[in-house]
Amino acid sequence: MTGAGAYFDELEIRDPEQREAEQMAALAAAIGHAKANSAYFADLLKDVAPAEVISRAALARLPVTRKSDLKAHQAAARPLGGLNGAPLSQIEQIFMSPGPIYEPGARTGDFWRMGRALYAAGCRAGDLVHNTFSYHMTPAGMMMEAGAAAIGCTVFPAGTGNTEMQLQAMAELRPAAYVGTPSFLKILLEKGRDTGIDLSCLRAASVGGEALPPSLRAELKALGVGPIQSYGTADLGLIAYETPALEGMVVDEGIVLEIVRPGTGDPVEDGEVGEIVVTTFNPVYPLIRFATGDMSAVLGGTSPCGRTNRRIKGWMGRADQTTKVKGMFVHPGQVEQVRKRHEALVRVRLVVDSVDNVDRMTLRCEVAGDGGDALRAAVTETLQASCKLRGGVEFVAPGTLPNDGKVIDDVRTYE
Repeated sequence: MTGAGAYFDELEIRDPEQREAEQMAALAAAIGHAKANSAYFADLLKDVAPAEVISRAALARLPVTRKSDLKAHQAAARPLGGLNGAPLSQIEQIFMSPGPIYEPGARTGDFWRMGRALYAAGCRAGDLVHNTFSYHMTPAGMMMEAGAAAIGCTVFPAGTGNTEMQLQAMAELRPAAYVGTPSFLKILLEKGRDTGIDLSCLRAASVGGEALPPSLRAELKALGVGPIQSYGTADLGLIAYETPALEGMVVDEGIVLEIVRPGTGDPVEDGEVGEIVVTTFNPVYPLIRFATGDMSAVLGGTSPCGRTNRRIKGWMGRADQTTKVKGMFVHPGQVEQVRKRHEALVRVRLVVDSVDNVDRMTLRCEVAGDGGDALRAAVTETLQASCKLRGGVEFVAPGTLPNDGKVIDDVRTYE
């Protein structure tokens, strides 16, 4: 962090033309590094002259790498599919996200650039941050801890679950900031209210990992905490973040963001909904035109907060059937694994909805013959093992589920 006061650093308030010129000038070096040091990009970009990629138009002519293809790439070339731009001996950590997909990490520095989002949410040097993202296998906990450290915060690595113990720690340590999913913040605040635990110490909340509909934001504000959300992925780090202005999400300074027509690499007009594609300047994991599968749109103008980078409207759904439940990606392949484990299951569909702004998933199964409690219990156990999340199981007669090829049906609304 180089600045203080309202902004994390001076990069956030650059003249937009200066930012664009500096980022486009850095593109050639980033693409050259990826081509020279990554086996995957050496092949993908073999016909590309990096020195010529110095504009958004030139960038848009490069091929897209899709997050949905990472599992296959990594299966062919462990551990990272050849996308890494540094040898394994120089990579400090490797994490596993649902899929499974593996991502590199670092024990030092703000590897995922999350400090900017935490600062915008109100975290300041000397604050105690209560971090409820998972530290187990997945990188979310470390992503936010590294960002907090970049600001100068102390972190309580709470991780997930254990609501009563977390409330005890919060009551005794009095953290200034919460980091985690908005739904778990709601659980903590309501439990604290109902049990007489004073959580008025919380003056900031940086939330992410799942949608934050207006109704949930209003509930959290009524409980005494106004959340500010960030949007990032394990592979790319921070992509965009809210500010106290609450008008869209400001794009991170360490990436070039495009919105393209889903299934293509063709940029759409500003304001049109499309798939988020990101190019990073991370030499360890130099992702070039990485298609996230997430949908959004560019929001015109600049933020009233004074930050001058482009803004997006936030997360607006998925471009494919992969979805996110309680901050964890769930892939169609994971659902199919459940069906294959149990011969009695003819067809399955995972229905994802939300009850009181808490995500819920139910596996609807067409069953040959009598289902029974034993099969239901076995399928429930397999579902949790495959998706790393608890879910309900509902048996239906053969022919009940629509014949539309859909494996995951996300019926959540964000109102």
